[in-house]
Amino acid sequence: MTSAALKFSPSTSAPASSGAKWLTIVGVGEDGAAGLSQPARVALEAAAFVVGGERHLALVPASLSPSAERHAWPSPMLPFLDVVAGWRGRSVVVLASGDPLFYGVAATLASRIDPNEIAVLPATSSLQLACAAMVWPVNETAVVSACGRPIEQLTLELFDGARIVLLSADGATPAAAAALLVAQGYGDSRLTVLERLGGPGAAALPLLARDVGARRFDPLNVVAIEAVAGPEARLLPRSPGLPDDAFLNDGQITRREIRALTLARLAPTPGALLWDVGAGSGSIGIEWMRAARGAKAIALEPRADRAARARENASRLGVPGLDLREAAAPDGLAGLPRPDAIFLGGGATAERVIDICWAALKPGGRLVANAVTLETETKLVAAREAFGGDLVRLQATYADPVGRMTGWRPAMPVTQYAVAKPR
Repeated sequence: MTSAALKFSPSTSAPASSGAKWLTIVGVGEDGAAGLSQPARVALEAAAFVVGGERHLALVPASLSPSAERHAWPSPMLPFLDVVAGWRGRSVVVLASGDPLFYGVAATLASRIDPNEIAVLPATSSLQLACAAMVWPVNETAVVSACGRPIEQLTLELFDGARIVLLSADGATPAAAAALLVAQGYGDSRLTVLERLGGPGAAALPLLARDVGARRFDPLNVVAIEAVAGPEARLLPRSPGLPDDAFLNDGQITRREIRALTLARLAPTPGALLWDVGAGSGSIGIEWMRAARGAKAIALEPRADRAARARENASRLGVPGLDLREAAAPDGLAGLPRPDAIFLGGGATAERVIDICWAALKPGGRLVANAVTLETETKLVAAREAFGGDLVRLQATYADPVGRMTGWRPAMPVTQYAVAKPR
């Protein structure tokens, strides 16, 4: 298979623009109409259509938009966004919770409708309300959303003394968060479940994680977490080079010291996409995602048992969004979005894999490949002749028992090839 035979997904193009601001997205708090700004009231008065969740529509009476058709978001919601886009040129108001650009519908709408056609009128966000209730500086507080996202993401923010605001999906989220904290050795962490923030029914319920159990709370809640690490809790920093035993593995793992150097060459950046080809335990893709906020990884691993371990590792280490595919290169590369970086930990000896990866790599992207066999090393030498870059020989030596004493035992040397694609 040649590089020309594989197709890669292009970047998403910007939506078409009509130039006029016809869509207004209004943030609504639990105080409903009483908290609306004057610009929000003007937009509602002029609206031909008002769209929102059932709760938002109940908070904003129809009398504020007397000429408007009112529509509750259906389930699933996404197809109805095309209906909203079809109203271009009419006055449309979308009601949303708090700040619509804070894990809200405004970002989704802006991906389909030109932002120049949108006006956003935010109310106070749930993060601001939670930090005000706790008297926490907003800029020193981490935020995790469990709305449509795995609760395991919370693991990524844990360290002794961390302050985290967790945006709940429903009344069961606090219990799920507490169970995760207990499992990670943070059972003494202090949770404050903040219900119906900003409204007359607001309540704050302080608990220890280990005492929450299966308790359910008001569906509209935010959880403020003060993390307390117990003696069994493990510090797992975001910086590359986690201990090898942090990963379930069968020996197919890039060792800690080599892994840290490999990640340094790959250079994770926020939002960037990595291809981890021949993932094994998933350690490179997982550490890539941990190292930079919003970083994404697609991992290819043909063995089902290793793929299952890699998925479990990703969940345990706070990056359940790792896209693990049971496939081998080069066939498994077809149709993937173009990456910002590629790691070849296995599969580099397959026919034309390096050429295919190089063709798919974005300009300015980085390709790193590690070899421990002469056959793979030969491929890397040829790649350097074709594309430039660096070849480095790496070796770590470990202190191990020698009878009743200790001696140095060298690990197999690793030949590392690293190259950046010209812009």
